[in-house]
Amino acid sequence: MAKHVDYYVSLNSPWTYLGSRRFEEMARKHGASVTIWPVDFGSVFSVSGGLPLPKRAPQRQAYRMMELKRWRDQTGVKLTLEPKFFPSNEVPAAKCVIALREQGRMADAIKVAHAVLGALWAEEKNPGDPATLQAIIAGCGIDAPALMKASEGPEFAAKREAYTKHAIEQGVFGAPSFVIDGEIFWGQDRLDFVERKLAS
Repeated sequence: MAKHVDYYVSLNSPWTYLGSRRFEEMARKHGASVTIWPVDFGSVFSVSGGLPLPKRAPQRQAYRMMELKRWRDQTGVKLTLEPKFFPSNEVPAAKCVIALREQGRMADAIKVAHAVLGALWAEEKNPGDPATLQAIIAGCGIDAPALMKASEGPEFAAKREAYTKHAIEQGVFGAPSFVIDGEIFWGQDRLDFVERKLAS
């Protein structure tokens, strides 16, 4: 029987971006259904011991950069190590992803989330800019003005808060996280384990 994956993402995370295409292919291969959860990892970090990048020790920041180079080379994924718009304001994009999710358009929600990450990490674009975000959404074949207007409803900010609370309750502490049958797999470097789980 095909598995279900709860997919917790940050729309600023290079690690979510690096694993995005591989995860899509994996889910498709195994017929897995996916629910995307775009959450506020700043709030998650505050209760789980994580730190935002500028507050991390210099050694950790330096090692992160080495790992980004390694994984870029390993995966062959186009990645700008220090994109000019990182971190972007991910709230508008997250609300658009949530609006699609709440409309039952999960595939479109995932497509937009991954396009936002690609724009930030590979194309030197600022998804926090409304005009840029609109172009990213339109590039996914979606009615961008209608989606952005819909996403302005106050319920979507509340949904993001609720999603974040849910992530914390599930024990999620980093992005990306994949939860299958109650088991957490944290990081794109755990996708081999995700695939084994999906195949089991």
